[in-house]
Amino acid sequence: MSLLLWLRIALVLLLIVLNTLVHALPLLAVGVVKAVLPLGAVRRACNPVLTGLAENWIAVNTAMIGAFTRTRFAIEGLDGLQRDGHYLVLANHQSWVDIVVLQKVFNRRIPLLRFFLKRQLFWVPVLGLAWWALDFPFMGRYTRKQIARNPELGRRDMEATRRACAKFRDIPVSVMNFVEGTRFTPAKHDGQASPYRHLLKPKSGGVAFVLDAMGDGLQAVLDVSIAYPGGRPTLVELMADRVPEVRVKVRQRPIPPELVAGNYQEDRAFRARFQQWMNAVWQEKDADLARLLEREQSHA
Repeated sequence: MSLLLWLRIALVLLLIVLNTLVHALPLLAVGVVKAVLPLGAVRRACNPVLTGLAENWIAVNTAMIGAFTRTRFAIEGLDGLQRDGHYLVLANHQSWVDIVVLQKVFNRRIPLLRFFLKRQLFWVPVLGLAWWALDFPFMGRYTRKQIARNPELGRRDMEATRRACAKFRDIPVSVMNFVEGTRFTPAKHDGQASPYRHLLKPKSGGVAFVLDAMGDGLQAVLDVSIAYPGGRPTLVELMADRVPEVRVKVRQRPIPPELVAGNYQEDRAFRARFQQWMNAVWQEKDADLARLLEREQSHA
């Protein structure tokens, strides 16, 4: 890349850092008040302040991306979304750009997206504490082999999910889950022998834990398919204005009542039914991604 392009990237990055500090520091201050005075009235007063700061933080970042890039967004399926709803949001995962896209698509259309994060991300400067203040759940993210050797690890993550969902019951919420558990790459796809053309195999456990903990408090699943016709981008490529187009399809799916309550870890029959449902969702998502990548669309 040319020197001019690197200067452009540096400018965008500097503005994003400044925007982060402007919003994250007061956000952290309110989060500390909420933690030190864990009274119901205090939490109820702090929650909308925290949400407002986070949504404004996202809005400014989105505006900067719009100002500094010519990336076109083709988005379908936003009708009927509720700002005060209760959603479980599922998406495919290819790049850190996915988070920018999800925030652009949903900010102030549905409640603030809450991501399940790896526990190590708590230590990211400034951001880790901001995520903590916003009640983002931090998880161990153990592999199936690790859990098989030590079942307590699985129970620990399930309990963390329950605690997070208990907090979310009191407020409008969008619980976000990248079901593949990692970013898509051709090497990972081949290593899994994935039956899907554009997706890794879904990991159903996290979805099952959320539905078990708060399924009756959720109104729908938002199934989001994100496609990049120009190839999987990096954040640097986005800031360098090298992402020509992003295509997004949102499907609102009803939550099957028979999957709301069940013991995913210990009930084999329930686990098989849940995985069957998840695989059917993934088959349809794979077809959606094929259409998004192949057809010409009008831009939004």
